[in-house]
Amino acid sequence: MGVMSRQMVRPGGRSARVQASVHAAVRELASEVGRDALTVPMIAQRAGVTPSTVYRRWGDLQELLSDVAVERLRPDTAPQDHGTLSCDLTAWAEQFLDEMSSPAGRAYIRDALLGDPDGGNAGRCSAYAAEQIGVVLARAAGRGEPAPGVETVIDQVVAPMMYRILFRPDGLDTSYAHRLVAGVLTPAGERVSPG
Repeated sequence: MGVMSRQMVRPGGRSARVQASVHAAVRELASEVGRDALTVPMIAQRAGVTPSTVYRRWGDLQELLSDVAVERLRPDTAPQDHGTLSCDLTAWAEQFLDEMSSPAGRAYIRDALLGDPDGGNAGRCSAYAAEQIGVVLARAAGRGEPAPGVETVIDQVVAPMMYRILFRPDGLDTSYAHRLVAGVLTPAGERVSPG
């Protein structure tokens, strides 16, 4: 009972309320005045906390924006079940590509990485994708479908999409996501070798 009650108390309380109000202030002000006009005192005033509270918790504006961005990149629903691995993974990859390659998605990726000197936020973003892929693959296994591993899907679907989103954004469309998914689901022996 003691362990359970400690675990239940930890996520809430004042700290969670401060984080929620500061995050909300960042989102509201960014839409009102633009992200580049944000300052810590402006955010603190909107959130109803002192600037020192923000500095103590986040260090600086960039780390705060990074924290907000990671939360915005967190999926809020489980991947949809379309009945087959191919359909599920294709739908997930389409949505991931659409969200991440949008102007807002690119801005969140930049912010998430900019205020992230130790790589923790990048790890959280990666974990979100891996968790979603894990759900899709577990469903496939439950249906008796052969499925690749999570890391294989990360390497062959997510990694190329992220590279293109960040460095070669032209030509990103649903057919690109479809090709990546088809490639990861085609057994190696059946692939046509290039040229």
